[in-house]
Amino acid sequence: MSLGELVVLAIKISIFAIVFAIGMSARPGDLMCVMRTPARFARSLLSMVVVMPLLAVLLVTVFDLPRPVGVMLIALSLAPVPPILPGKQAKAGGDAVYAIGLLATVALVAIIGIPLELELIELTFGMTLGIPPGRVAGLIATSILAPLLAGAAVARFAPKLASRLGPLFSKAGGLLLLAGTAAILVTQWRAMAELVGDGTLLAMTTFVVVGLAVGHLLGGPDPNDRTVLALATASRHPGIALLIAQINYPQETALAAAVLIFLVTNAVLTAPYVFWRKRIGTGGDLSMPA
Repeated sequence: MSLGELVVLAIKISIFAIVFAIGMSARPGDLMCVMRTPARFARSLLSMVVVMPLLAVLLVTVFDLPRPVGVMLIALSLAPVPPILPGKQAKAGGDAVYAIGLLATVALVAIIGIPLELELIELTFGMTLGIPPGRVAGLIATSILAPLLAGAAVARFAPKLASRLGPLFSKAGGLLLLAGTAAILVTQWRAMAELVGDGTLLAMTTFVVVGLAVGHLLGGPDPNDRTVLALATASRHPGIALLIAQINYPQETALAAAVLIFLVTNAVLTAPYVFWRKRIGTGGDLSMPA
């Protein structure tokens, strides 16, 4: 097995561990909390599934972006919530229950929604896009839904075990993810440097900042929900985004570098928002593991 394959395997294991830990922090009903409230469900999908794909297409149309960057922006706008985000949302003072429910809800919607949105973008804007629904469903099921449901089952039937294992899985997954990401950065920094410029940073900055603003405004009257939806709207699952991009444009070798640029940009730009929401004290449940 090559170094690259080992890194990918390490990241997959780390994401499984993190989502499993999130599931073990859930209470019965948390996974369905978004779907049980029609207004919250509608605002969440409008923010993440409608506004952001339109914004991505607009940015690709307006800016003269390198092809891998344009492809990745559209792919990121369609991908569901990244598994590590609920911990970040809780640290910012967001509602942990809403964060878990949003993770599950958007993952379920994405199974059908991603292929449909790709078709709409192709028909409306003349872009050649498409992805086998089975591959979307398989990746989302194995990386998000399966570990989330498994963790929730442990929490339901063995709550004491879940309370002990949850923090351990969360920390181990976080450390493994950090190591894997660092390894990718070391191997991809040249490709990242080549993509920076020609509107790349401006387009990605716009994507993140507008995502934060849209999610915050559509979060509703509860400040906890605003924090969660803002961070979720501005962030996306890099693994699923890479799958979308690689299937549509397998000849593009710089897609991993493009998604890394986005992740770095997102981390830098969301940090002040997290600090602000935590400082003003939105009163969220901070019990979720980081």
